[in-house]
Amino acid sequence: MSTTSTGTTTSTGIMTGAEAEPVEALLTAVREGRTGQVPGLLAALGPAERRSCVPALKELRRVNRSEWSKPANRRMEALLVAGAGCHPGPAGAAAWIGSRDFDGRSWARHPALADVVEAQPEEWQIEVVGRLAAKRGSGFNWDLFPLISRVVRRTGCAVPASDEFAAEWLRSGAGRENSPRGSATTLLDRLRADTFTPVLLPRVFELDDVAWSLDAGTDPRPGDSWPAAIAGLAEDGPFGRAELIDLCLGRLVRGGKTADQRAFLVVLTALAPTPQEYAARVRDLMALLDGLPAVAGHAQQVLAGLDATGLVEPELVTEASAVVLFRAEKKLVRAQLAWLEQAARSAPERSGPVALAAAEAFGHPDSALQERALNLVARRLKTAGEAVLPELRLAAEALNPVHHARAGELFGAVLGGSGEDDTAWDELLPPVPESAPLGEPLATPAEVAEELAVLLAAGRPGVAVFERVLDGLVRHAHRDRPALAGALEPVLRAHPWQDVGRWQDCGPADALYLAAFVAGQVDQHRLGRVFRNKGRHPLRGEHNTVYGTVLAARISEAAERVATDPLPLLLATPTDATGAIEATALVGRIAAYEAAGAAAAPADLNAALLRVAPTADPEVLSAADRLASPAGRWLAAWLRGGGLPAQTSERVLFAPAPASLRSQRYWDRWWEALKRLAVSQPGSGGPAGPAGERLGPDFRALLEGTEPSVARVRKQDEWLWEPTEHWAAMLPHHREELAARWLDRFADSADRERRGVARMLVVLAEAGGPAGLALHLALAYCLGARFPEDRTAAVDALLVLAARGDLDAALLGRELGELVTLGTVKPNRLAHALGTAADTGAYATVWSVLAPTLPALLGGEALRGTADVLAVATDAARRSGARGPVEEVTATAARPGAARLVKEARALRDVLAGA
Repeated sequence: MSTTSTGTTTSTGIMTGAEAEPVEALLTAVREGRTGQVPGLLAALGPAERRSCVPALKELRRVNRSEWSKPANRRMEALLVAGAGCHPGPAGAAAWIGSRDFDGRSWARHPALADVVEAQPEEWQIEVVGRLAAKRGSGFNWDLFPLISRVVRRTGCAVPASDEFAAEWLRSGAGRENSPRGSATTLLDRLRADTFTPVLLPRVFELDDVAWSLDAGTDPRPGDSWPAAIAGLAEDGPFGRAELIDLCLGRLVRGGKTADQRAFLVVLTALAPTPQEYAARVRDLMALLDGLPAVAGHAQQVLAGLDATGLVEPELVTEASAVVLFRAEKKLVRAQLAWLEQAARSAPERSGPVALAAAEAFGHPDSALQERALNLVARRLKTAGEAVLPELRLAAEALNPVHHARAGELFGAVLGGSGEDDTAWDELLPPVPESAPLGEPLATPAEVAEELAVLLAAGRPGVAVFERVLDGLVRHAHRDRPALAGALEPVLRAHPWQDVGRWQDCGPADALYLAAFVAGQVDQHRLGRVFRNKGRHPLRGEHNTVYGTVLAARISEAAERVATDPLPLLLATPTDATGAIEATALVGRIAAYEAAGAAAAPADLNAALLRVAPTADPEVLSAADRLASPAGRWLAAWLRGGGLPAQTSERVLFAPAPASLRSQRYWDRWWEALKRLAVSQPGSGGPAGPAGERLGPDFRALLEGTEPSVARVRKQDEWLWEPTEHWAAMLPHHREELAARWLDRFADSADRERRGVARMLVVLAEAGGPAGLALHLALAYCLGARFPEDRTAAVDALLVLAARGDLDAALLGRELGELVTLGTVKPNRLAHALGTAADTGAYATVWSVLAPTLPALLGGEALRGTADVLAVATDAARRSGARGPVEEVTATAARPGAARLVKEARALRDVLAGA
């Protein structure tokens, strides 16, 4: 304990005696949230008195950290200001001010904080703001920017150049907060006057996620948007035109997010480089040809203009063609072919290089672009001379067979051999997915802890990881709970259980609840309360899904049994990563229960029965008949009855909605609502016959039929979450049931541009059970999904179903035709998806799907992209040797004219006729 002339300081740092009064006055002001009084109270304290307040302020911060009320907000604001003045060292003060406890409530913008900081020595201020500006990532509080900016401007110290500080300078409009209200100054005016501009503007070109800030114009006045202001600086400011153009082009060449690239392209357009300035940077422009389509298109347009005026080498068009003609964007390819055509027209002596450059497009996947390139070469062939023919013959081998005859006439070569060679393709399908066993149970408590850490660290933990952890926690709690608790201690220290996500749907990470209970970190009197109510918010109603409810029931039941009658193992642990349990394994587990004298837990047994694979093996059935416990007798009856019957779905037809409603996207699906039918047997009273009537209500909810109304389905709480592999693993032999319940989400991928749900199609394709209307309709939606990765996932599911013999191509084709007719699935997206499938070698599969689709596609007004679908169909029919006319194709081919749709229909007609 240290002694002063007027009082003492205890070992805990709290002042006593006469000097305690001003200290207590400060702490009282903080407790009452009187922020405006804090600077004056601090001024009355000496260094020792301020230091003595720090422990009490930290305790107040801890107590108020989790409170969400207006008084608590006022206390936190006062705490921020008081702590900034009580920490004597700049490092401690910066750590206090920059603490995440004070983030997100604009407390740092209170004038009292700036008053307290500016009352300190200048060197102290400079070090504090330097440390705050250097905080990385989410550690930088945007509300600190005015304080840092104010100190830097007043002291004249070095301008911080960190990413976070530069991004906030950009976001704030270069000191807009310092301009008088109602001022007529523009952003350009502020940039010219701001001493930060020379340091921070170059940094702007290096930042990510700045598109919104660059696009945000404060006023339509000239010079009051970032692109216009930067262009103004190029004319009259601290930067020269050359430097700003180089910065902008350098950023575009570096690449980045689409929004950022578009924003910097706007800046480049505002700078408006002259042809001479662009010509000096032609290598940068060439690099942009491989970038974002909008950026590549701009570079291509500029380069074509430079070529037309002779400012670049003639060979540039050939070099550019080698990059652009392999791109997927048709607009860019057409523009490149137009550039080649113009180059040959303006200088006929370039016809040879132009023809060879255009031949690069012979390998483009789009047949129409191949034809366009072939036409260009044909027009330039006479001027190019015979010297180019050998290379053109070689390039023509990449053409679609539909163009072989014409290429042969032009180049004097026989392409593709005989007609039989064109169809000599074996159907290539992926191997049937093999089972993925979960492996042996986790052998030691250390392995359980390690796997739990993996589960908690994973963004999307797989079924195998979660189920092995859950089983491991139960097994080792039964064998040696203290040893398991000791092994879990480091994991629980890093991931403490604090009713995390109480109002959220139960998920795999909630295995942490069971681990915390095993370790004694959950009050036994509250056992199960959190999980029995998980997802049910007292104010917002129930937000839990039927799947989350089942998962919560399993986890809470396991915790309850740990406390009362530990289970030797879990019956519902899958033997395969799909969630399935081999019947012989489940029979063996219940036999082990009977040998140990253990009673099965209801939720565990229910989950196991829904997962067990049907079997007709007499040995397995006989072994089940020998089981004597209630659980064993139920399993025997379940297996003898064939398990859970297949869940079915049917289309429910409605009277057509008025056109005024059908035009609204919400009502686009009035026609295809499905009704899921929970199969029951007469007199059973349950969803799976006599053996299933004992299923608990949480598990019966998995099998309930749904109302055939899209509007009502959308109100179901389960649509607040995306389907996961864990949901599918609850019914691994009933994918039709799952597809019907999730149908609305699959539909969203096509007509509401939702991303990511199509990955579940692959899970369902690899699952068991019939593949009926619901699954094929879901597949049809996702083949027309908005995002390419979702279409790719749908292609994977299509090929898996085909490889397993589960694909009903006629059903899928009819559903695709209906969806295209309604405008839900766009033909160009469908063409991309099925073209991808055909590229894998599955030509017969693709044709089998497209053949029943074409009548609906061609039966009415042709939609944009229909020709693309016909091109894929033609190639698939040719490669697979399909024959036999399609009436609608023949009728379209008979139309007059040379439109691409008609030409593609004629090509398909000829293929189907064997011509």
